[in-house]
Amino acid sequence: MSQILANGIHLEYQTHGNPDNPSMVLIRGLGTQMVDWHPDLIEQLTQLGLHLVLFDNRDVGLSEKFDAAGVPAFSDVLAGKVTAPYTVSDMAADVIGLMDALDITAAHILGISLGGMIAQVIAASYPDRILSLLSVMSTSGKPGLPGPTEAAVAAFNAPAAKTLEDAIAQSAESKVVFGSPGYPETLEQRVADATRSYQRSYYPPGVARQRLAVASQPDRSALLITIQAPTTVIHGEDDSLIPIACGEDTAAQIPNARFIPVPGMGHNIPGLLVPKFTELVRQHLATAP
Repeated sequence: MSQILANGIHLEYQTHGNPDNPSMVLIRGLGTQMVDWHPDLIEQLTQLGLHLVLFDNRDVGLSEKFDAAGVPAFSDVLAGKVTAPYTVSDMAADVIGLMDALDITAAHILGISLGGMIAQVIAASYPDRILSLLSVMSTSGKPGLPGPTEAAVAAFNAPAAKTLEDAIAQSAESKVVFGSPGYPETLEQRVADATRSYQRSYYPPGVARQRLAVASQPDRSALLITIQAPTTVIHGEDDSLIPIACGEDTAAQIPNARFIPVPGMGHNIPGLLVPKFTELVRQHLATAP
């Protein structure tokens, strides 16, 4: 791993595979880090003949933090009294800046959750920089779409833990709520993953500012209808955080997008799901230039 200056900020990144192969940029979701990608997924995607680019989004992991911006009240941002420290569009510009710094002219873009929102903005705003779009477990943000389950809301809004031990336990427990019932993870695996992530970086203010970025751009419908890149929308049928109707809506708004529901999949890509998910990516790439 190393840092690079992209869009005027420092991003932590790493690459996998032959740089002469077509590139695919993987964009993580809210508050998560590039180390949260399952290693089997990275290996299998590389075996598809891809040059993978992983990175920490701004304000999480080891990328640049925005301490000076503070954390405005969520209600004030929604009411328009103050602006969010940054937007989803700013985070999309980070990806383009990263591609510039790595001399990548165009790439396949795969984003999950918040990363899917960022990927959608890239596809609409930088059409010459994208080979294809994979929007996974994400949403258009259109008003009226169903929201998370009560259990998911409770887990998502849980107060920040005061100790590392509590943070790890809280994360491991939330993985059950958000996880994929058809592809369960053991308690040992959930604790190990949470420990790795929290020991690397535990930074609640950055997660809060990322949430404000999402709130500042709630509806991407006008952008989605302009996307021309080959697009596949993948969504779990058992997603408790962003219900599958949100994925269906995203695919319906993007011209010629392919929608793939995945039984047993929740709001994650656990190890047991990796072979199936990799096959879906392979099928998608077959439709792309």
